[in-house]
Parts: sequence; structure tokens; C-alpha cells
Amino acid sequence: MIVSPSVLSLNYADTKSQIEELNASGAQWMHFDVMDGHFVKNLTFGPDILKAFERISPLTKDVHIMVDDPQMIAGIFIDAGADIITFHEEALPDEKKIKDLSAKIRSHGIKAGLSVKPGTPVTELGRYLNDFDLFLIMSVEPGFGGQKFMTEAGTRIQQLKKMLQEDHSSALIEVDGGINAETGKLCAQAGADVLVAGSYVFKNDIRKAVQTLCQLQSSH
Repeated sequence: MIVSPSVLSLNYADTKSQIEELNASGAQWMHFDVMDGHFVKNLTFGPDILKAFERISPLTKDVHIMVDDPQMIAGIFIDAGADIITFHEEALPDEKKIKDLSAKIRSHGIKAGLSVKPGTPVTELGRYLNDFDLFLIMSVEPGFGGQKFMTEAGTRIQQLKKMLQEDHSSALIEVDGGINAETGKLCAQAGADVLVAGSYVFKNDIRKAVQTLCQLQSSH
């Protein structure tokens, strides 16, 4: 299982030691939530913070942009050193624009992801199965950390896994929101490949929490 700890939950009064712990934890990715205060009711990080993490951590920078203008913001984070940029299907309700933005992201040698909120049918992703490297299923409403996992996400993961297999797509399924040992296991059994965890990692023993998730096996 790929584990992508969300630095939204990092204790910023203790950044250096927490990042050192994270680097040594076995996590492969670092999840970086970008929120604009419009698409979701919260404001988070800008590109300079990502550049700082780039200097102190070798982990893959997994950037999730929850913004009204993904075309502009994607460009900023491409320049800031993102390795993966995932944007929201709901933010760009135009099939051609979604495919064009994916192509633009990939043209810079980085991976492109597409995310859907809990209320958006997974079938909306059906037209894009071979246009993206990963699909992100939100298991909470995007915007704030620490929310409770929505159990129906398990069914949504299974549904998406089936769609990807039938289309012979190698795209990964990432899940974000309320992930801990129990909900992570549920997601793994449903077919998830990547787990994003914030509070569970940074409010516990970082290495132990990451290892617990890393050991989960996708059942598909």
C-alpha cells in the first residue's frame, strides 16, 4: 500500500522533527492540500511551502488542488516542484478542458489525478479512465482535516476498481478522509492503492501509524 501522509495535520511548531520522522517512516508520498477559500471553505498552502518541503523531504509530492481555477493553480504547482497534481472534476465541468489539463500536467513529466467529492457519482470518471494516472475518492467532504470517514466510500472504491479493470486502465485509486487502521483496511479490501492519512499519522507515533497502513494489502 502506498501511504501519503497529509501535511495539513502536521504540527507546524515542530516541523523539522516531524518531517524527519516522516522521511524515515516508510511513507512513499507526502499529500499536500491546496485550498482557495472558494471551492472549499478553507485556505491552506501556497507554492513556497511546497518548495520548502521539496528541500527537506525526498518523498513524492502528491498535490491535491481544491480550487475554483485548477488550470491556473496547476501551473503554479508544476513550477513549485509537484510530482503529482490532482484536481477536482467538479471544478472544471467540461470534458475537453479536463482532458486538456491532464495532458498539460503530464507534458511536464508529472502525474495527473482527478478527484470527486462524496456526492458526485463515480460514473462521472468513466470518460477519463485512460487520461489520468490516479483517481482520488474523497471519503469526507473536502475542506477540513479530522472528519469522520464516510463508509459508503468502500462501495465507490469497488465501483471505480471494476471500471478501471474493465477498461484495462493502470490508474491508481487514492482515498482521502478519515483514514486510520480500521478505515484503511476497509479501503484496501475494496481495492484502494493509495491511502491519505493526516490526523492518524501526525497525532500518533508517525512511524508506527505509517507502517500499520503500509502493511495493508489491496485485495484486487
